[in-house]
Amino acid sequence: MGAHAELIKRVTLAIEDPELPRLTPGLTTRISLQVGPEKSSLAVGGGIVALDGADENADVILSAPDGAWEKVMQVPPPATYHSFTAFQLANPEFTLSGSPVAIAQARPALERLFEIVVASPPLVAPKVDRNIEQVTGRYKRVEVGGVEHDIFYEEAGAGTPILFLHTAGADGRQFLPQLSDTGFARTNRLISVDLPFHGRSMPPLTWDGSPYQLTTDLYLTWCTAILDQLVGDRAIVVGGSMGAAMCMVLAAERPERLMGVIAVEPPLKSKGRRNPFQHNVNVHGSLHNSAYVRGIMSPLSPQEERRRASWIYSQGAPGVYPGDLSFYSDEFDGAVVGPKIDAKRTPTVLLSGTYDYSATPADGAALAALIPGSRHVVMEGLGHFPMCENPDYFRSFLQDAIRFVEDNG
Repeated sequence: MGAHAELIKRVTLAIEDPELPRLTPGLTTRISLQVGPEKSSLAVGGGIVALDGADENADVILSAPDGAWEKVMQVPPPATYHSFTAFQLANPEFTLSGSPVAIAQARPALERLFEIVVASPPLVAPKVDRNIEQVTGRYKRVEVGGVEHDIFYEEAGAGTPILFLHTAGADGRQFLPQLSDTGFARTNRLISVDLPFHGRSMPPLTWDGSPYQLTTDLYLTWCTAILDQLVGDRAIVVGGSMGAAMCMVLAAERPERLMGVIAVEPPLKSKGRRNPFQHNVNVHGSLHNSAYVRGIMSPLSPQEERRRASWIYSQGAPGVYPGDLSFYSDEFDGAVVGPKIDAKRTPTVLLSGTYDYSATPADGAALAALIPGSRHVVMEGLGHFPMCENPDYFRSFLQDAIRFVEDNG
């Protein structure tokens, strides 16, 4: 079967997906899929996605040579051939045309469709014993530069303090699989915070309603206050993506407060995450942003876990995700921060997933070269959110990283 025929066969099955009506409310658009010279179109309207012949006047056109589409339909597909947003941002074999607004409005449907098209058997990992009832949530009033912040955090276990820092635009729920892990809780005090403006941590009462923008200095000040006033002891800090970048800033600037750091999907200089439709009145931000991050997960992670991971992004306050990217995508530079880290004093582990096109394994290797004595581990088959998109498979990587920090601290 040729690449076009196989693609249409898979798309025909995918458009019956019960999730699509939730992702396309009020959307009317036409999408053309072009496989070499062959073309087929999708019509979206009234919550229904249907194949509808070839359309030269489609609103969104996605095209690539036959060979590129053949890679998409491999089981599993190679990295950057695994999602719609990967095609757009990280794969030069694909050409995407259409108005930027039309593409952004269609992203939720296209991301879910290709999630089904590339479906592969999930990575197998030993079942982890978890008890969600061991996790407790509470508020702590933390003073930051004379301003009071009501910080929500969740906690479980007792022992070595481990502070988890969430990704840009998300909140501490990303680490519920680790906090509910009965094995980790036996020997560690597990703490996951919602940063101010995120999740259940409200903006401070002094906020004047102006656009939210995160900077290195502000983020570092928040985390220093959280370590001092909430954790109250030297800790291992585990951060994902934006949190991974802050792990490295903390290791460089506040090593006396740390036992070590574990940077999960650490960026070198991640310029590609900003998108003008993350906060735009013409696009449904909750649908767009949850789809935007869905594309950076692994096709080998369980769909139910990926769906939960993207759900968190559907609930971020307007402007917070792009506001975080002011730090993560605009300001942070691993080439500047990395050489400041003394890994002999602050054991440093870098964990990179092979399906992550934002913070790639090559980025992790480059960072490791800038931090002598650090440990870099490539996590085959994982994406940008391994702690919540595939927590069972991620567990062994995190466990080994914690041991490395403890053995070298």
